[in-house]
Amino acid sequence: MKNEHAAKVLQAVRDLAPAIAARSAEIDRARRLPPDLFGELKAAGCFRMFLPRSHGGYEVDMRTGMEVLETLARADGATGWAVMIGSESPHLFALLSRERFDAIYAAGPDVIIGGAFNAQGEAHETEGGYRVTGRWSFASGCEHASFQFGNCVLMDGGRPRIDAATGAPETRGMLFPASEVRIIDTWSVLGLRGTGSHDIAVEGAFCPAENSFDIFKGRPAVSIPGFVAPVLHFVLHMGAVAVGIAQGALDEMVTLARSGKKRLYARADLAESPVFKVHLGRAEMTVRAARALLRETGDELWDACVNDPAAAAALAPRISGALAWATEAAIRTVDACYQAAGGGAARDASPMQRRFRDIHTFSQHAAAAEGWFGQAGASLLGHATGYWT
Repeated sequence: MKNEHAAKVLQAVRDLAPAIAARSAEIDRARRLPPDLFGELKAAGCFRMFLPRSHGGYEVDMRTGMEVLETLARADGATGWAVMIGSESPHLFALLSRERFDAIYAAGPDVIIGGAFNAQGEAHETEGGYRVTGRWSFASGCEHASFQFGNCVLMDGGRPRIDAATGAPETRGMLFPASEVRIIDTWSVLGLRGTGSHDIAVEGAFCPAENSFDIFKGRPAVSIPGFVAPVLHFVLHMGAVAVGIAQGALDEMVTLARSGKKRLYARADLAESPVFKVHLGRAEMTVRAARALLRETGDELWDACVNDPAAAAALAPRISGALAWATEAAIRTVDACYQAAGGGAARDASPMQRRFRDIHTFSQHAAAAEGWFGQAGASLLGHATGYWT
């Protein structure tokens, strides 16, 4: 059941969606969320929706969060992705101590973290903390983040420190104020251009021990249902963005058909073609099926988070599979719409081309996420009961 704040943020993004869709080309060109749009999204509550009410957040349920992200991605894929990353900031901050979590949100609820999960840095333990050097790719939203983090391999005597239990190198996330991190302009890409997912880097930077956290095995210092096994929430959030991009392509296809679009040498308008109607109907059913799968899986996870947190771990394979299937379904849908749109879809100015680029870039992000989820998910989920103490 939605609380009043959940209903408020969902309605706010629905109201913003038409204006966001109208600015998609501008967002692409800027390669980031324009500052005024970022301000509107912040005012709507997008970046505080998962934050506990005790800290000025909305503490929305799983279903509402997915609906918000799908609505934004339906309007513009990059906006949906960037808000997804920013809205998950509290989950990561909660892996710090409760004192640090409280301090970070002392000045207000809209604090955003950017960074990367891949361990592309080295951290050398020193007095009071770590000396860190690294360069991390795909730091979505780094240009509007207040803090940046990078996952690092912990070094010991010039060699990686090995976890005795797993035989793998130990890793730890290192958190820095954004002003201490260098942004390297690398985000010239096919799709999701507006996410501003540049590289970030530090060289010999000091990270106090209190600003480090274990991304995969850490236990949140705040106990609310939304912080039970955060990685599983992140996976379903990604699925909602995929469905939003696909629904946006369907919207574009319907608009194009209603405009009197006629394929080359065809006698009738596209909208009058029985073959087109069949293919459009199948594409719509595919998106509906993907949405239903994600929502049902999300509802099951939320029920576990509220009533039996220890049971959340067992849902991991199903949730991972749901993301994979929903992504594949979204790709099939967008590809079908792109082909049906004809030669005009190949132009940069075509909204359909933007959807095509966005979903295929999304699929690369999803594949990368599946990689670290598969490698680290078991160790994280092995501590699932620790999220509710």
